[in-house]
Amino acid sequence: MRIIAGEFRGRKLLPPDTGATRPVTDRVKQSVFDILTPLLDGAVVYDCFAGTGSMGLECLSRGASRVTFFEADRSAAGRLKQNITTLKVDDRATVVSGDLFRWLADPARRDAATLVFLDPPYRFLRERPADLRSLAADLAARHLAPGATLVFRHDAADALDLPPLIQADVRDYGSMTVEFLSTPQQA
Repeated sequence: MRIIAGEFRGRKLLPPDTGATRPVTDRVKQSVFDILTPLLDGAVVYDCFAGTGSMGLECLSRGASRVTFFEADRSAAGRLKQNITTLKVDDRATVVSGDLFRWLADPARRDAATLVFLDPPYRFLRERPADLRSLAADLAARHLAPGATLVFRHDAADALDLPPLIQADVRDYGSMTVEFLSTPQQA
């Protein structure tokens, strides 16, 4: 695992030390970031189910102003914190290691994220679809800036609508699908 472009290009990241995460291949990451490049300068990013932080750290390398990482697995969160420290981006990165669903549902929390990565364990789409829909609704209601983009990675065999977000683009990479969702246009 490595950063593929920007300020930290070529820097290696500590990989997960358990099977709790599914790292994205460089080819898929490059393809996704080719699409996202115009959105990154000054972006406020949420990296949900962050694992060791590959996507959010790539954003920081490419000009995002700050990233909030959400990771409940203790081992992965530990590696994530080491990666943040190694890149010296502690001042632009926050790690939330508690319950992502509860954190986002808290009405006192409001933000204006311009880019969100939603990369839940694949089993979530089958076991907890209502929770993921609720999470999308909480993001849209209190955490997304107008015109924000949400990148949703999941098993290609599964599908899940996340209202009120609207699918803007979809890409298949073998057994993986990456959907690009956006907030509805304001009237």
